[in-house]
Amino acid sequence: MKKGLYVGMLIMLGFSLMSSMCSNDDDDGSSNNNSQQIAQIENTAESGTWRITNFVDSGQDETSDFNGYNFTFNSNGSLVATNGSNTMTGTWSVTNDSSSNSGSSDDIDFNIFFPVPDSNNFEDLNDDWDVISTSSTRIELIDVSGGNGGTDRLTFEQN
Repeated sequence: MKKGLYVGMLIMLGFSLMSSMCSNDDDDGSSNNNSQQIAQIENTAESGTWRITNFVDSGQDETSDFNGYNFTFNSNGSLVATNGSNTMTGTWSVTNDSSSNSGSSDDIDFNIFFPVPDSNNFEDLNDDWDVISTSSTRIELIDVSGGNGGTDRLTFEQN
């Protein structure tokens, strides 16, 4: 009788171990959370016009290069910057990037691209920026260069 009980317990233990080892439930919800964060960032960016209130490029404050420009992040992925007499058109997107240098596997990138050479100072904005924080009136971005280790910062504030 005892031998049968031990065999039964071993079989149950074996099934228990096999089912835990074969589980596909490794999702911690971060992918779904990133999708929600990406949608929230997109909705925020698309809500009105924005101005650059801080742009530091490799230690140089270049915020004044964009004085007077209003930025519109359109839902079709186009990005329009205008100061009344000049208009620059580029593209933008928000994506999940798990190959970031930030060390986080849940990195969200705010991608900006203005065509070169027509963009003047706007080509300095071309990057896959890491999102530091967002609110309904502010988007803070950072980029750590892999080559020279310089840190760039870009902040948009809603008009």
